[in-house]
Amino acid sequence: MKIAVCVKQVPDTWAEKKLRVDTSTLDRESADGVLNELDEYAVEQALQLVEAQGGEVVIVTMGPERASETLRKAISMGADAGIHIVDENLAGSDAVATSAVLAKVLTGRDFDLILFGSESTDARMSVIPAMVAERLDLAQVTFAQKMEVAGTTLTAERVTDYGFDTLTASLPAVVSVVEKINEPRYPSFKGIMAAKKKPVEIFSVTDLGLENALVGAGAAWSVVADFADRPPKAAGVVVTDDGAGGTAIADYLTTAKFI
Repeated sequence: MKIAVCVKQVPDTWAEKKLRVDTSTLDRESADGVLNELDEYAVEQALQLVEAQGGEVVIVTMGPERASETLRKAISMGADAGIHIVDENLAGSDAVATSAVLAKVLTGRDFDLILFGSESTDARMSVIPAMVAERLDLAQVTFAQKMEVAGTTLTAERVTDYGFDTLTASLPAVVSVVEKINEPRYPSFKGIMAAKKKPVEIFSVTDLGLENALVGAGAAWSVVADFADRPPKAAGVVVTDDGAGGTAIADYLTTAKFI
């Protein structure tokens, strides 16, 4: 079985995030870049499938040079190789352009499964897996909390508001997984050292046969028109109970339109 896992480098979840004044896009240099937490579950699921049935796992990422750290981190969990799409023209790409780039690099590689985390912690759109599946004309199973592969048949439990649906699909397929599906392993020292020597293919937009005009901020279907820093936290209102505290609190809640 040959599995691709698409991962993303995102700003540290716990870091204070801000937008750049010059581009109105997320300032990724203001925080440490880390492997998207939800993508770790996709990597783990791929490794478990290959350990049970044999095959290889290839990590795919699109991002600047520094994203190579994230790529190697995912590989150190036990993957076999990596693919890195890096090009300054990709900066500011939206979901439409990102899905086009990922679909292009995945085409013709005979992957049986293409796995994603359910969403990225910096955008939280959850649309890239479906977009890639549509571009590749493959079956898609999103928000999987459990999955099994028998021959060329995939069976998965898809999380819904009312519980889950059991779905089946023929391989090849695109699957996004949620955090309930497993517990990601920690890279071992041996895995970290081995990751430094495992092959990583590097592509630019031109290498993939795409036009630069189709990616980047200039091609984005949505833009940030304006933004402002969050105002500092205002001081609270202190009510001294001199016998009319209840009335004072009621007046405050009424003024603030809570009641």
